[in-house]
Amino acid sequence: MTVYKYAGFWRRFIAYMIDGFIIGIIFFVLAIIAGIAFFTGIMSGGNNAWIAGMNDPERMLSITLWFWLFSTLINIAYFTYFHGTTGRTPGKTLLGVQVVSVEGRPISFGTAFLRSVGYMVSSLFFCLGFIWIGFDKRKQGWHDKIAGTVVIIRERESNTEGISIPDGSTVPPEVKPQP
Repeated sequence: MTVYKYAGFWRRFIAYMIDGFIIGIIFFVLAIIAGIAFFTGIMSGGNNAWIAGMNDPERMLSITLWFWLFSTLINIAYFTYFHGTTGRTPGKTLLGVQVVSVEGRPISFGTAFLRSVGYMVSSLFFCLGFIWIGFDKRKQGWHDKIAGTVVIIRERESNTEGISIPDGSTVPPEVKPQP
């Protein structure tokens, strides 16, 4: 049985920043496409009233809320997809960490979705749910506790702290063939 260490705050923070950069690029590209489509549609109608509407605070609030909703959906989709398929986002892959259940099994798409939504809970109250990782004995943030997950360092180490995951390379004693 292989023992994996729990991934700490800084390693997870850097992985999250890498993923945030990737999500930012995705959001930027999609926003450019949406902006071009919007302005092309406005200009084809020959209506310049939209310029006056840009000074309306209610309209700007509406646009801001749509951007926030779109950004939130991209985040949830990104983390749900990667955590649900491999337990690793590109940032986590670069830093050698993986999300698994507290039992050490891969997580499902449902658990990945719950964990992604849990990011919003962790970001409340000055990101206390993320800071919690630095003080928890299993290095779990609030989103991990909500979804029943832990983040492990996938490099094999012989350490007593962490989670043991059967790797299939060892045969339990009761199954070993007798000579």
